[in-house]
Amino acid sequence: MAKITTPKDPDEINPRKSSTPAAKVLSFVMLGMLVIGLGGFGVSNFGKEVDTVVTVGKAQVSTNQYARALTAQINQFSQQFGQQFTFAQAQMFGLDAQTLQRLIADAALDNEAIRLGLSAGDVRVAQQIATNKAFLDLSGKFSRTTYTQVLEQNRLTVQEFETGLRDDMARQMLQAAIVGGMQTPQALTDTLYAFQAETRAMTVLQLTEASLPEKLAAATDSALNAFYTDHIADFTRPEAKRVSYALLTPADLAKDQPVEDADIKAAYDARADLYNIPEKRLVERLVYPSDDEAKAAKAKFDAGATFEDLVADRGLALIDIDMGDVTQAELGAAGQEVFALTEPAVLGPLPSDLGPALYRMNTILPAQVTSFDDVKDTLKNDLQLAMASKIVVDRLEPINDLLAGGATIAETAKDQGMTEGSTDYAKGADDNDPVTQDAQFATAVNVMEPGDFAQAITLSDGSVMVVQVIETLPPTPVPFDKARAKVSAAHHAETLAKALTTLADSHLATAQSGARLETLGITDNVASATRGAKLPAVPANVLAMAFTLKPGEIAKVDANGIVALVRLDGVTPADLNSDAAKSDMNTLATQTAQSMAQDAYELFSTAMTTQGGLTIDQAAITAVQARMN
Repeated sequence: MAKITTPKDPDEINPRKSSTPAAKVLSFVMLGMLVIGLGGFGVSNFGKEVDTVVTVGKAQVSTNQYARALTAQINQFSQQFGQQFTFAQAQMFGLDAQTLQRLIADAALDNEAIRLGLSAGDVRVAQQIATNKAFLDLSGKFSRTTYTQVLEQNRLTVQEFETGLRDDMARQMLQAAIVGGMQTPQALTDTLYAFQAETRAMTVLQLTEASLPEKLAAATDSALNAFYTDHIADFTRPEAKRVSYALLTPADLAKDQPVEDADIKAAYDARADLYNIPEKRLVERLVYPSDDEAKAAKAKFDAGATFEDLVADRGLALIDIDMGDVTQAELGAAGQEVFALTEPAVLGPLPSDLGPALYRMNTILPAQVTSFDDVKDTLKNDLQLAMASKIVVDRLEPINDLLAGGATIAETAKDQGMTEGSTDYAKGADDNDPVTQDAQFATAVNVMEPGDFAQAITLSDGSVMVVQVIETLPPTPVPFDKARAKVSAAHHAETLAKALTTLADSHLATAQSGARLETLGITDNVASATRGAKLPAVPANVLAMAFTLKPGEIAKVDANGIVALVRLDGVTPADLNSDAAKSDMNTLATQTAQSMAQDAYELFSTAMTTQGGLTIDQAAITAVQARMN
């Protein structure tokens, strides 16, 4: 393969051979995330026995390509949340299904590109490679060395990458042909905007328990028992799994970990900035070009002008001159005088690194000193917990060895000093044992059945847990005494709802007979609101009801725990001719066109998948996912 040194020489990029299958690598839009997208997961070849995950016509997605795409998807998702997600966690968010669906759509387009003989030219491929930031050296120029190193780090050959890039670009050309030039008809834009921008004025009377003329009577035991019987399904625990477990937490071992006083002192010193916060001041600094101008401004302030007036005279806002909380040292030569103040004041001119300035001191923040003795025990516990966490992680391998050798949970618990127990876990139940609350527990147990081997899992707090499903328990009514609080709350809610509905019907009849809503209770008046407005005092379903009424009409809303009456006071049609409206309509037209284009693309992709013929190798998918667990 010829060496690539510049995008101006297309012959240095491998041409696409017509006999080469359409290989899938990372989508072109993710090239900029190449290193972070694939690094750290250890993705490697899966072997030729399960080499293809998806086939659409002549286009294929290999196991390696699926693994890379899935890894990149997980890493990208992890970056958004600021923590690295495991594959099991990614599955909970459906990332595996999303990745597979995207690769199927890509394969469908690749198959159509192959059928049409569509391919990107060498010049365009060379330009894309040579301008990608992942392949540039410190001078901003394309580096062949960097290029090959990045690909090697991500276990891609140059041929694989360039073939995949060419496929990506061909797919983009096909996509452009599908969705290019999509425009929103003006009539549709006008209709949508008129619908969205119409405003309405309304008066709302919300009814609550305080609105009732009489306080609700307390429920009797017989009433609660009858309610419990009539609504027994609401107080029945779902099907559950009886789980035997053994648990080892860092806290179990922490207290036995030896920690030297010197290590505790070192931890304290490392956090000196946290434990020894110096005295600070909240300060604003208004800088002037010369000392004379600063003196004149101070004289103006002393004569009665406000500090805000001086800031406005400089063409600035308070946020422009706010220094935040600063130490005396951070104020430099002005520090001593500013810190000599015992109450808020304006002083100056004083020197600054930008020139003479007036300083306004707003608040004194006293020093905060936490002594070593105050936090010694906390630091010791932290160090012990950190040491214990490492020990717990190291126990995972011997625990797995014991289980693989046929040891029971009880034997494993005894050998490794774990706490043994059992719990009845029901998915979605609100009374599960706290020991079941970790997401990793739910992920493991939800797929386990009685008779499955015990499995060791790592919990989010660093604990190690061995779990095994012993039996399945049918749905079981919760005893009345245990469910009494929930029964009482549900009975009260139902009784209140009926009372409010009766009151609303009475008020509605009164209002429709000519009485004003304002005379029936405390109302909220809305002068103007669009359909999509978020009103703190008016629920969304009440607002929606107002947009179904004619001016002067009154209606009742009784749904989702909201009972209210709403009167429509006026309708203001959308103004389609103002400059602001035209700008909003242009934005709406663009968004609508993009939505139409996305729909067209998805329909075309689905049609091409059906036309090409889809084959999914679930065994290959399972093999890839197993390597990620």
